[in-house]
Amino acid sequence: MLQLSGEGHPEPGPRYGAYPQPPLGAGHSSVEYDPRPSAVREARAEVRRRLEGWGLADRDGAGDDLVSTAELLVSELATNALLHAASRFRLTLTAAHGVLRCEVSDGGRRVPQVLDAGSSQSGRGMFLVEALARRWGCHQDGPGKTVWFELGTCACEGCGRRQP
Repeated sequence: MLQLSGEGHPEPGPRYGAYPQPPLGAGHSSVEYDPRPSAVREARAEVRRRLEGWGLADRDGAGDDLVSTAELLVSELATNALLHAASRFRLTLTAAHGVLRCEVSDGGRRVPQVLDAGSSQSGRGMFLVEALARRWGCHQDGPGKTVWFELGTCACEGCGRRQP
């Protein structure tokens, strides 16, 4: 891990009374990783740590699914960054208003493609993102790109599932 930003929001109290408080489960975190295989494991651990810290784990059983899905999809995006960009990558997590947004930014320009799951040994990461995320996309950022996905964070019926 190279750089960590976006620690928790201030606790409500007299000292912070004038500041609007974020909604339940809100948070923002951004961490940059060196291009080494252990970075994928570190990114997965960061996802779990942040979601637990934001109170998004173990919420009526939906939290376990949210954390597991977010960990899986982040590891797919981080692996793609390592394999295809071979550069540092930044994991940014944002949670607010019932949505978790996970972004992986890297120095590569290659836009990810959704491939058929088939029987190949690789190329299934974006297929999983397509299947499990509520929404996902990619945009160019100067010399690199950011690939992102969103998941719903509440336990209500259909939350976080892909919208038709």
